[in-house]
Amino acid sequence: MSERLIKFREVVRPPLWLMAFIYFLALSIVIAIWAAMTTTIAVFTFITLTIATITIYFSAALRIEVDESELRVGKAHISLEHLGDIQVLTDKQMLAKRTRDADPAAYLAIRFWTPRGVVINIADTRDATPYWLVTSKKGEKLALAIKE
Repeated sequence: MSERLIKFREVVRPPLWLMAFIYFLALSIVIAIWAAMTTTIAVFTFITLTIATITIYFSAALRIEVDESELRVGKAHISLEHLGDIQVLTDKQMLAKRTRDADPAAYLAIRFWTPRGVVINIADTRDATPYWLVTSKKGEKLALAIKE
């Protein structure tokens, strides 16, 4: 079994303020259930919603990896030979690219809590996807890893 040489890896996770907000919403549901029903049901709901919040934290993470032959973003992957130009976006450029300037055929791997990212143009003529728009806190390092 051959091992892949990972040139770049980033995991974009939800920030703690967002997870706290979701958890406090869940706790308000627990309080409402506790007020209307028994303590046993409220404790069960508390445990269930706590597990659900932890699951949301890990499942909402965006994993970005570049190895010697492939780019993987979430569940999508593409060979590096099919990638064209890469542009690192500022906050304002990213906002415009994911809203009014977005192409409906583009692959979007965006998370609203991270304002920066990269546009990776697709050079494969058989692929109808013009570009990938990827949220990344380390856009410069991602672009460098793809170009190497």
